[in-house]
Amino acid sequence: MILKASQRAGGQDLAAHLMRADENEHVRLHELRGFASDNLKDAFKETEAISRGTKCTQYLFSLSLSPPADARVSIETFELTIDRIEDRLGLQGQPRATVFHTKEGRAHAHCVWSRIDAETLTAKQMSFFKTKLTAISRDLYLEHGWSLPRGLENSAERNPTNFSLAEWQQAKRQNIDPRWLKQAVQDCWKQADDCKAFEHALQDRGFFLAKGDKRGFVVLDHGGEVWSLPRLLDEKTKDVRSRLGDGEDLSSVTDTRKMIGARMTPAIRRHIEESRDRFVQRSAQLGRKKEDLTRAHRAARVEQEERQKREWDLETLARAGRLPKGLRGLWHRLTGHYQDVRRLNEEEARRSAIRQAEERQKLADRQREERAVLQERFKELRKEQAEQLLDLRKDIGRFLKFTRGVDPPSQGRDTGREQSRAPSLHLKLER
Repeated sequence: MILKASQRAGGQDLAAHLMRADENEHVRLHELRGFASDNLKDAFKETEAISRGTKCTQYLFSLSLSPPADARVSIETFELTIDRIEDRLGLQGQPRATVFHTKEGRAHAHCVWSRIDAETLTAKQMSFFKTKLTAISRDLYLEHGWSLPRGLENSAERNPTNFSLAEWQQAKRQNIDPRWLKQAVQDCWKQADDCKAFEHALQDRGFFLAKGDKRGFVVLDHGGEVWSLPRLLDEKTKDVRSRLGDGEDLSSVTDTRKMIGARMTPAIRRHIEESRDRFVQRSAQLGRKKEDLTRAHRAARVEQEERQKREWDLETLARAGRLPKGLRGLWHRLTGHYQDVRRLNEEEARRSAIRQAEERQKLADRQREERAVLQERFKELRKEQAEQLLDLRKDIGRFLKFTRGVDPPSQGRDTGREQSRAPSLHLKLER
């Protein structure tokens, strides 16, 4: 189970994010402990108000728990894991909120603690929490028999195509999957011995090496977006310079963008648009099926919740009717029979709660299986689209290389307009 956590403020933004039903198929506020309020926003307002009596600005500790995609994790397992983390991080007894999400057929959880001790008006220290969570995560994988990620086996073997938040946001603006982008550039780096070979390998993929103003070497995609080469390679700048040299012979970013814009032909532009339109249409069809399935699943969960509430209320009334009142009730208390009936009621209530929890889990598992079938179709579509876009990028690279000698970069006034009209290769990152 992957565990990611942070100390943070902004409780209202976090509450709104956790309860967003448009980004998740199912959202359930599972627990509010230690708060006077019964909703997430007001609960976090309480913590923020108490924190004003301290010097602590990051008054919340937010944790996400993501099990493997193919794992079936019960609510009880999530609860036990959260309790285990709470004990390990020294957050025992602190107010906390737990929210369960289902997204793309996968269940995951979020838990948020207040760091403020209301009695002493001090903040709980969260020293080395990332190291502690990594150890717990590794133990969970081993205990449940899940396949251990390479990064947890050895931190030096982390996936080299992992990316930072800034890189993800930049890629998302351009609708380019950063994992594919980093992998493509790293493949070119592995097969090239010098600057010229690397530059040619990049152009075969539709990328262009240029000289940046401050960042040294940069890579441009066909749309003119600029990427830091050392970051894409996960290499130090000095190591990049040792292989590529000082880069004085490279074009500037401005000149490279002009060349890209000038050489995009109507035929290539049409192919890109056709590929994008086909993907959008097929993705929209699957999106409509996903929305219909989500509505049906939500309705089933609401129906189950209402039915279970009715059953619980009727059973509670039946149990209450067993307890005698008045003089007969007093006599039962004196003889001990009252306590026997009460223990019987408590045991029945416990079994009823377990039964209803199992019913909810069975429904969630059944819906997850139905959603998994549709999710596989999404994955197939994305894979097919990624392969098509890769082929188009290679075509762009080959075309630009073929025309270099007969169609030099234009310095005319239409270059900027051509570049601004150049379409992007759209790859949807999520649905």
